[in-house]
Amino acid sequence: MDMVVSNLAVARGGVTVLEGVNFRLAPGRALILRGPNGVGKTTLLRTLAGLQPAVAGEVSLPPETLTYAAHADGLKAVLTVRENLEFWAAIHGTNLVAAALQAMDIEPLARRRAADLSAGQKRRLGLARLAVSGRSIWLMDEPTVSLDTASVAAFVGMVRGHLATGGSVLVATHIDLGLAEAEVLDLTPFRAIASAPRGGFDEAFG
Repeated sequence: MDMVVSNLAVARGGVTVLEGVNFRLAPGRALILRGPNGVGKTTLLRTLAGLQPAVAGEVSLPPETLTYAAHADGLKAVLTVRENLEFWAAIHGTNLVAAALQAMDIEPLARRRAADLSAGQKRRLGLARLAVSGRSIWLMDEPTVSLDTASVAAFVGMVRGHLATGGSVLVATHIDLGLAEAEVLDLTPFRAIASAPRGGFDEAFG
């Protein structure tokens, strides 16, 4: 089933930053969010993920179909790589740990504690959580931060595998992922009139 966003308005710090956002994300499709820093990419993703209420509009999608990878990797430092994935697999009721380890090429790290990983390795583990979720819709905010070229390629391969099985992906990123099949949505035209760029602290948020 499609994810349908209709006339959505979202706010950050009580100020509406985007309004009139409309799109449809069908199974097997990828949509990339673009726009300058501060336009509201992160705010939109947080709203779609249910972490904050919308100002207006509607998001229609089947229940229990969405998972979100934010800036934080969501790892438990004292657990190993495998134990972290087993934790999330247990929450989602799946048995996809082995596939996730392979997808992000972290099988050699399976017994290492998350606290002992490099920034890039932690990011790969954080993204592997998507694969163990069993959810069909993946929301991602700048997923390639701290990843080297090989790890970006592994991530894109994981995304393509997800799309091939009827999953869908919504990702905010400033880089070219090499997903030629993805559609692009520039959020600049949806910027609320009252939320002109102000610089400073506000610009730190997508």
